Amino acid sequence: MAVYVALFGEDNYEWPDCLRRSTVATPNEVGDYALWLAGDREGYIARRMKQLTVAGKQPPRAVASRWFDLKTIVSQSIGDTWIHSDGVRLWWTRTNEEPPEYVEKVEPVGRKRHVMICHKPCEPWRSTNLKGAGLFWDALHPKARDILTTPATIRELKGPNGAYAMALIRGDDLSPWHGLPDWQAKAANTLAKAQAGKSVKTGGIVYDGFSKAAYRMAMTAFETAAQANGQIVPKTMKLKDVCFPSTQALEAHVKDLCTMQEHLCAITQLPLVYVDSDGDPEMFASLDRIDSSGHYAKGNLQVVCRFINRWKGASEDAEFRRLVGMLMG
Repeated sequence: MAVYVALFGEDNYEWPDCLRRSTVATPNEVGDYALWLAGDREGYIARRMKQLTVAGKQPPRAVASRWFDLKTIVSQSIGDTWIHSDGVRLWWTRTNEEPPEYVEKVEPVGRKRHVMICHKPCEPWRSTNLKGAGLFWDALHPKARDILTTPATIRELKGPNGAYAMALIRGDDLSPWHGLPDWQAKAANTLAKAQAGKSVKTGGIVYDGFSKAAYRMAMTAFETAAQANGQIVPKTMKLKDVCFPSTQALEAHVKDLCTMQEHLCAITQLPLVYVDSDGDPEMFASLDRIDSSGHYAKGNLQVVCRFINRWKGASEDAEFRRLVGMLMG
């Protein structure tokens, strides 16, 4: 069974109802809901791509497609573990076999959209592990807070991260994870920042380095284009033009992409890392051309983890996504 970390609506507005009703939930504007209910994936994607996000941007196809999948994941979930943090406690539950309920309402925050909310019944939410010990957010390992937070609506925890979450819920010994080099480095870095009186941001996006990361990606694109164009080499070189008037314009677009992707890799949905000291360097945000034979232009860019960009190389985007999907199960 899958393990998910979730938020429930913009500004998490639906969490009190989820806690009261014993459900997990995801909202959709009523017109989008009708297309999802009809199974019209392409119609749904096309409609969502015309709508502005919370940040006032138009989402790319990959993001709109992911939103279609989220509703399917929630509505069909049975026996999956769901995790949520309210900033004080860590809560968890498991979905059951009862069918989802759909509640129509006007959102109380933000754009105040007319939405249909899918509420999937689950066991009563718990903030203790199976041995009865309380799950307090500040008591978690700094690396665990990163793992158990999502800037997106829903994020699936796979592999070691999923195993850690289940061990935490069971009340198992967590030292096999806490003793790992990257976990120890994260704890030491967090302690050093605290001792130096610096702001410590764990369990969420480190925005202190966001602008720096966007600038780095923009500069890399301009440098790559400059190196690729006009070279005389014994093979055909791809022409790489940057279709932005300045690094500042591309930097702003990169920030928009990261926000629309909810700070997740566009291909793997793994969390992006922006600051050198805050994670595995292979997870650093990297600007990728969807069509590698095309230019650095709007509509042909996505932000991925560094290792994904390297692995993808000149591969066709759809085929690479298919292969990655097979690996991720």
